[in-house]
Amino acid sequence: MTAKTVEYQKIVEKKDFLTVTDITSKQLFQLLELAKEIKQKHADRVPYAPLKGKTLAMIFEKSSTRTRVSFEVGMLQLGGHALFLTDRDLQIGRGETISDTAKVLSEYVDGIMIRTFEHEKVEELAVQGAIPVINGLTDSVHPCQALADLLTIQEVKGELKGLKMAYIGDGNNVAHSLLHACALAGMDISIATPIGYEPCEKIVAEALDLAAATGSKIEIVTDPHLAVKDADVVYSDVWTSMGQESENAKRLQDFADFQVNTKLVEGAKADYLFMHCLPAHREEEVSSEVIDGPNSVVFHQAGNRLHAQKAILVDLLS
Repeated sequence: MTAKTVEYQKIVEKKDFLTVTDITSKQLFQLLELAKEIKQKHADRVPYAPLKGKTLAMIFEKSSTRTRVSFEVGMLQLGGHALFLTDRDLQIGRGETISDTAKVLSEYVDGIMIRTFEHEKVEELAVQGAIPVINGLTDSVHPCQALADLLTIQEVKGELKGLKMAYIGDGNNVAHSLLHACALAGMDISIATPIGYEPCEKIVAEALDLAAATGSKIEIVTDPHLAVKDADVVYSDVWTSMGQESENAKRLQDFADFQVNTKLVEGAKADYLFMHCLPAHREEEVSSEVIDGPNSVVFHQAGNRLHAQKAILVDLLS
């Protein structure tokens, strides 16, 4: 379906976007098409302000570069306005409940985007609020990132179904959303982690259920060379996420054999794409030769956060 500027027909009927599993495979591809259409309008300087007069409250309990700037700029380009709010700006920093916060903000704004730690907090906002809630990141999942990742792969490769992604590193929130997204898109995904750092079993089970309908192959291994074999996309993320700083020394040791470097990517296809959600720690999870090399699309990928999220905003708020 190609979304129309004048007669817009909603893709996602559910009011919130908390995880990739909130949408179907068909809706995933529709959102990607909408993102490409919106991106092209912006490139062609075609006036497009479907969110004129709309306001998005952006709650940040975790700091961010890409999430804040892409959502704030996205709302501006769509004709709306975004409010940047931290827990120091809101009464939740002084003990006001999530339920009360959701109900109060529902009286003032048209939508909420939150970037926080506990996924349960996002779910409670969605249940208690009367307006759409978008998950900008939790410790469990990172759905907006996954949508931008698929948009990037589709733009460069021309397709998604049948491609293979190799994710090397921690079985974290990014890995979880990639499992969901690849399964919905019909992409194969092989995740390689050290023992003890595997993705959540519940998330893997959800992805396997989705993959049964799309033909996606899902593999969880402990050998990065096995995961990378014949991969079309090689994906890495930091070994220590926010809130895990006390584990950094142990993680550096445990992940020492999981660096994405020139030797590892020799097993991937010659035209593989290297992806990373950023920020990156060069010479830890990825070598400079790879992330700054000709196969890297990390800044194209970062740029697509803007366009993928604009599609979500238009679909939920217009």
